[in-house]
Amino acid sequence: MKKIDVFPHIFPKPLLDRASRVAVEPVLGQFKRNSGIPVLYDLDARFRVMDQFGDYVQVLTISNPPIEAIGAPPTSTELARVGNDTLAELCVKYPDRFLGFAASLPMNDVDGTLREIDRAINELGALGVQIYTNVLGRPLDDPLFDQFWAKVAQMNKPIWVHPARSPAMPDYATEDHSKYEIWWTFGWPYETAVFMARVVFSGILDRYPNLKILTHHGGSMVPHFSGRIGPGMENLGNRTPGAEGDALVRQRETMAKKPVEYFKMFYGDTALFGAGHAIRCAMDFLGLDHMMFGSDMPFDPERGTAFIRWTIENIGELSLSEAQLADLYQNNAARILGVRV
Repeated sequence: MKKIDVFPHIFPKPLLDRASRVAVEPVLGQFKRNSGIPVLYDLDARFRVMDQFGDYVQVLTISNPPIEAIGAPPTSTELARVGNDTLAELCVKYPDRFLGFAASLPMNDVDGTLREIDRAINELGALGVQIYTNVLGRPLDDPLFDQFWAKVAQMNKPIWVHPARSPAMPDYATEDHSKYEIWWTFGWPYETAVFMARVVFSGILDRYPNLKILTHHGGSMVPHFSGRIGPGMENLGNRTPGAEGDALVRQRETMAKKPVEYFKMFYGDTALFGAGHAIRCAMDFLGLDHMMFGSDMPFDPERGTAFIRWTIENIGELSLSEAQLADLYQNNAARILGVRV
């Protein structure tokens, strides 16, 4: 059975070389980390990893840092073009390895982003686009991004969503940075859940119900806290005093669906770092038809192999039928993302 990994990461050499020369703080540390993971930029090393898993193929996504964090426009706009050109070339050169890619966007350049969506999808054949849970601290429901949502909805292409949060965001108001890498371990799932909530309550899914939004790491915190989302958010506004609370109550009363039903409109992958119970939880909440095989390779302790192996093992422990396995590994990716099987 073909296994289509819909959320592995790559940082191709042309982009790495260019970005390393122009990157500004604080993303330089990420480049140092990337340079120590050859699978991100060395295709021979990547193919050796992929060969260990039989009929295993990938949909490419460029890894951290976000393009917009590397530099201001026009630097970010140029880097998005370099990255997308390179991924398109890889998919043409190695069609049996890479079934497609999600285009990176210079989200700090709205006009450049709209142009790059057109170019990447219509000229390069991108399957969709990748964004992060915020744009340099700005939420994606900000009116600045209204044209982005309208454009992607019009093109009817999926959106890959990766969490973004740095050590600069402290865990407590009395501190100036996050400690113990809490910004990553718990901060990233929180970021994704916040992104999802802002999309829901800002009405984006009401305006564009055809959106296909793939959240990394199985919907993050959302499936695990569905009880709080359900009864809790059905009482939206009751915990907020004054006029703001009254406005939230009115908003809830005018929503077309219960809040939890909007959250079930999102899609998720299986990239949960070897936690099989978490995959089951995500699948129970989102539904098998909204789940796809994804690994998050190569950011594992073995620098490429562990997350793929662990995820396959976890899936094997779910007691799925052959038809369900086929949906999770390949058919859902074909239906949702448009990849060939």
